[in-house]
Amino acid sequence: MSTVTITAQDINKLRQTTGAGMMDCRKALTEANGDFEAAIDWLRKQGQKVAAKRSDREAKEGVIIAKTSADHKVGFVVCISCETDFVSKNADFVAFAQSIADAAVANNVKSAEELNEVVINGAKVVDMINDKLAAIGEKIGIAKFERIEAPYVASYIHGAYRMGVLVGLSAEAEEAGKDVAMQIAAMNPLAVDANSIPAEVVERERSIVVETMKADPKMAGKPEDMIAKIAEGKLNAFFKENTLLAQPFVKDAAISVEAYLKTAGDVKVSEFKRVALG
Repeated sequence: MSTVTITAQDINKLRQTTGAGMMDCRKALTEANGDFEAAIDWLRKQGQKVAAKRSDREAKEGVIIAKTSADHKVGFVVCISCETDFVSKNADFVAFAQSIADAAVANNVKSAEELNEVVINGAKVVDMINDKLAAIGEKIGIAKFERIEAPYVASYIHGAYRMGVLVGLSAEAEEAGKDVAMQIAAMNPLAVDANSIPAEVVERERSIVVETMKADPKMAGKPEDMIAKIAEGKLNAFFKENTLLAQPFVKDAAISVEAYLKTAGDVKVSEFKRVALG
């Protein structure tokens, strides 16, 4: 194995991502030869609880707006980032973010790049952002942009504009849409169902489960087929915890989200987006 230099910055990054201790992070990066993803897997294989990685953890501070078109056929989440909560809590900054989200809806834009080029009151969004940057002295920008198109899209903003959720449904269902959006905000599922999780993610999870079990002294000498069977059981538990339809419904833990949706007109969830600060 070739050696790489493990810097304090590398260790700190891994600590912030996983919540593991400094020495454990150093050891993980050393064992993984500096490979960040492999270091995370190494920590997990050692039985450590690693903070869940989510793509929505990108903007440190800012304002997140989630809204839909008037006919609820298209939904948008726009995150306008800034450096401090002092700015993000400012009413003028919230209104600024709201105006950009409104422009996304009005122009039915497909990307952050397209949104930057939209003109509001004679000025491009990108120029408005640069002007705001100069005025407040903080780096700001469109940190996240998500869009969903479906027969019915529900939107939900959680907290003081710190999280936005969109959920696409197969038919109009206002109450169910709100309930499911709140479920996604609270429980942060990885995907709609087990089939929606990429095969490589499933295989990676299976590998970690099997290697963790093999390292357990209690499993010493157990046949491979027994370990594989137990591993599949643990993998099913992973799906139940991390897929939307299999999760217990937050308003009634006795039923799953899928069962709740059957009582709400048997509507289907096509996709969802969840964007959060932090």
